[in-house]
Amino acid sequence: MRNDPVIYWYRQDLRLSDLPGLAEAVATGRPVLPVYILDDKTPSDWKPGAASRWWLHQSLAALSEQLSSIDGELVFQQGDPSDLIPALARETGATQVFCSGQYEPWAKGLESDLAGLFSRDGSELKVFPGALLCNPESVRNLSGLPYKVFTPFWRACRASGQPAEPVGPLGQSRWYKYPGQGLSLDQLGLLPAKFNWAADWDQIWQPGEQGASDRLRQFIADSLSGYGDGRDYPVRESTSRLSAHLHYGEISPSRVYHTVMGMKAMDASIDADGDKFLSELGWREFSYYLLHNFPHLPEREFKSVFAKFPWAGSPEHYSAWTMGRTGYPIVDAGMRELYATGTMHNRVRMIVASFLCKHLMIDWRAGQRWFWDTLVDADLASNSCSWQWVAGSGADASPYFRIFNPILQSRKFDADGTYLRRWVPELSTLPDRYIHEPWTAPGEVLEAVNLRLGESYPLPIVDHSAARQGALTAYATLKD
Repeated sequence: MRNDPVIYWYRQDLRLSDLPGLAEAVATGRPVLPVYILDDKTPSDWKPGAASRWWLHQSLAALSEQLSSIDGELVFQQGDPSDLIPALARETGATQVFCSGQYEPWAKGLESDLAGLFSRDGSELKVFPGALLCNPESVRNLSGLPYKVFTPFWRACRASGQPAEPVGPLGQSRWYKYPGQGLSLDQLGLLPAKFNWAADWDQIWQPGEQGASDRLRQFIADSLSGYGDGRDYPVRESTSRLSAHLHYGEISPSRVYHTVMGMKAMDASIDADGDKFLSELGWREFSYYLLHNFPHLPEREFKSVFAKFPWAGSPEHYSAWTMGRTGYPIVDAGMRELYATGTMHNRVRMIVASFLCKHLMIDWRAGQRWFWDTLVDADLASNSCSWQWVAGSGADASPYFRIFNPILQSRKFDADGTYLRRWVPELSTLPDRYIHEPWTAPGEVLEAVNLRLGESYPLPIVDHSAARQGALTAYATLKD
């Protein structure tokens, strides 16, 4: 029996079950050394934001505890993986390193560099799938080119065959006792250092593999039926809230997919809702597909003509947007929910993003950066593609003339103002008819509820009609 270890390099796959690379590492029969490296080689613009770092800390703590319960140990290091992984292999005598593949623009280069380093001394880097349902390199249109529209892309993915079934439980495992000096999880410095704005988040979230499993189970039981309609209403518990779990690989998309397909097979009444949810999983796939094939997406417009767009927003308006002080209650509610919880309802995300780009005429990249720092599910592919979609510059983007009316959106999806009252308590005593646009309330109504517009709650920072016309005029310049 060989005692030289196999290294399992954890990346964004922080789980034990249904992990092809780890299963293969265990199957070698050699002791496995799990390691997580906080990657300092990642381009500085795209290191995890503050909210993501909080989630990452909790997820690593959960994984470390899981491994400890089966006599394993997760070794923590920080730095450049292209230096640290080979050094760890030399130190331990490991000749094989297993990991899951990633699709960020820098990830393939890192994998290629490491594979080259190992091949020169007879060692091996083995990269396994598991982060996506479809291999983005294998899906092409009839011309052999990448798809640029979601519907034919998703149709091609589903026509290519069922995604791989989830990998079964780990076999009998042996774990390597690392003799060296790793870092402690706290030494990675992932948690807020000064003001702990995330102090209550452990009451909201349960990062880790168990939390992901619980969340999927709860979604299936409580929210899959009616998902198609319910997902648009921010006060309903109709969304899956799985995105952060998926981003950090605490659950595989394959497991989510096959679980939903299994439920659809057992209950025909949820067929449409199940397909709608799977299409949202498909949008995650499409975002990664676009990022893989068009790696400039986080920085540059997918449609090059939009590079000429005349963004003209002001720093004061941007600040008001980030603080939830725009004077539009649905926008302010969403931005405050984001800061307080690390997430925002999907419908409201579209409303606040449209407001930033099309009412305030602020570059989509500014919004993308704010979400990157404040979302627990900040994901380079989804974040970039979604912001470009709203701005109109992305693949399969909405037409430039589609400008969300925040008042109508608020009335349609939060008719009685429950969501608004939760996150904008200054307005909690306003009658329903005025809460969506408080500036229309008569003076006596405002006085009766002790609301001073412009003081306790801001007046609108822009007029909707004027802002809409300004946006249409700016977008029309691109026709030339």
